[in-house]
Amino acid sequence: MIATAATEPGLMTVVGIPFLIFLARILDVTIGTLRITFVSRGLKYLAAPLGFIEMLIWVLAISQVMQHLNSWSTYIAYALGFGMGNYVGLLLEERLAMGSLIIRTITPHQEASGLTTALWEAGFGVTSVDARGETGPMKVIFTVARRRNLAKVINLIKKIDPNAFYTIEDVRFFHETMPTHPLRRQRRPFAGVFAGKARK
Repeated sequence: MIATAATEPGLMTVVGIPFLIFLARILDVTIGTLRITFVSRGLKYLAAPLGFIEMLIWVLAISQVMQHLNSWSTYIAYALGFGMGNYVGLLLEERLAMGSLIIRTITPHQEASGLTTALWEAGFGVTSVDARGETGPMKVIFTVARRRNLAKVINLIKKIDPNAFYTIEDVRFFHETMPTHPLRRQRRPFAGVFAGKARK
């Protein structure tokens, strides 16, 4: 019994405390990743409470590290938790798919008509403008979509014009002022200033 009692504190220091630090770091870094996402989208009422929880968990984790400076396992657990927290946070942010994106597609002039029509019929707001590249006349097509619909937009682009060049950017704010496709009006999505039937 005496030997068992003597070994229990050591086991807790070597295994238990590092494991708790590892979990705490995963949690606070995951919350931090979500907080940064909310800040970038202007959602301050969600970012503020998350910031409070994040710092509270961090203080608890670092206090345990400082109390066990002679235990190398706490350092490893702290670093591993930070790395895993980044992974989990990004994975969760992708699953939530919050906010909107603008997809900018550059395609040869003759290919643009089919692409703008397909995007419009799929319920996405589309605006196209004339441009010119090294190979001649081009079209720049702007589309605003929810993050969860990004795969659908990309699939349409690849299906109709596999060689099209496109970029994707976050949209922090938009203001819907133009008439939209009937399908979009039913779903009340983010249309933005780019909504409206594309000109051919």
